[in-house]
Amino acid sequence: MGTPYKTIAFHTLGCKLNFSETSTISREFIEHGYKQVRFSESADVYLLNTCSVTENADRKCRKAIRKIKRRNPDSIIAVTGCYAQLKPDDLSAIPGVNLIVGSEEKFHIPSHIENTYFNGEPVIFHSDVNMVKQFVSSYSESERTRAFLKIQDGCDYPCTYCTIPLARGRSRSDTIENVIKQAEQISSLGLKEIVLTGVNVGDFRTSNDETLIDLLFNLEEVNGIERIRISSIEPNLLSDEIIEFARTSQTLVPHFHIPLQSGSNKILKMMQRRYNRELYEDRVNSIHSIHNNACIGADVIVGFPGETDDDFLDTIQFIQNLNIAYLHVFSYSSRDNTPAKMMKNQVDRQVLHDRSVKLHEISRTMRESYYSQYIGIKKEVLFESFLDGEAIGHTDNYIKVHLKSDTDLSNSIKNIRLKPSNAEFMTGEIVD
Repeated sequence: MGTPYKTIAFHTLGCKLNFSETSTISREFIEHGYKQVRFSESADVYLLNTCSVTENADRKCRKAIRKIKRRNPDSIIAVTGCYAQLKPDDLSAIPGVNLIVGSEEKFHIPSHIENTYFNGEPVIFHSDVNMVKQFVSSYSESERTRAFLKIQDGCDYPCTYCTIPLARGRSRSDTIENVIKQAEQISSLGLKEIVLTGVNVGDFRTSNDETLIDLLFNLEEVNGIERIRISSIEPNLLSDEIIEFARTSQTLVPHFHIPLQSGSNKILKMMQRRYNRELYEDRVNSIHSIHNNACIGADVIVGFPGETDDDFLDTIQFIQNLNIAYLHVFSYSSRDNTPAKMMKNQVDRQVLHDRSVKLHEISRTMRESYYSQYIGIKKEVLFESFLDGEAIGHTDNYIKVHLKSDTDLSNSIKNIRLKPSNAEFMTGEIVD
């Protein structure tokens, strides 16, 4: 059956993994004869790939649906991703939604649209998450310099606050052979950086018991890729071998994003995290013992149920004694079907907000301090975009650089002598 629709627009919410999957789904639509247009434009079909890690993520999805219907009342709206898997009935109650596709069916959306008669009632394709066992490869190519390459999906670490295992199922990984094939395709597009993504990247494991370090050794041999970056890795899965490999590798960059979530062992235990603060500190110290310029970032959740002022103070003091460069701060959001939702001593919203503001201030100070170490230092910058007369890119150790330029330097690597600017980025000048 040929499609009666001609144009499609995509909108992605959430993580890098979602972006990699949206890009793969977009290529499927193009193979089915669609033309992709910007989300801000009028389209026959809109596909929302959603996140549901917080209530705010759900809210953004609902807002996007309302915006689409105002722009083009006759369009078909399809919703997939974690929100669609977790709450298909909630989505079906939103006026304007035509198609809801869960995790098992998300890579068959073009066929579902072509073979479905839409009569005003939402159509739902949804399977029990325990039935989701297949790994589907995906990578993004929308950015001009880097690709998000999915190597792992699902999670076997059921933290008490998190719905991701309920939305994506058990942990499963690609094969090394196929990851290399995908990386070679990315290289053939001329992109210079690959970001390895997944729900729990450090849990990468093949049927032959090959692990992430084996994959990294193999990726080193892919021609044309200048940088490999790990999007995020749990501290208990960040092995000495991976840390050492980053020191000697020509491609794996010295940038480690390591979720912390709390500096209180009491809260970590209540979260059901698989490490304590002592192990986290050991991993940070191990990195700095062999990397002079490593950048380390951390995720932190504020306001987890039962987090007292003393627990929060423990987190602040622990973070300030660590040699890390920045924080990603998240406010705890109660999620249905999670143990944390039923816990006592839920934190007051104003207290939660105040703690978030405090950690954002600390993060800004940390980043300024980290950047200050590189004033006058020469670093290679891979430029990614060009806006208002400025080329914008990153060093290998994740320093953001804005460079005044008459030309677009995107997808080129230049030696830059770094100069101070602010906590958000540095400036500099090209040197030989």
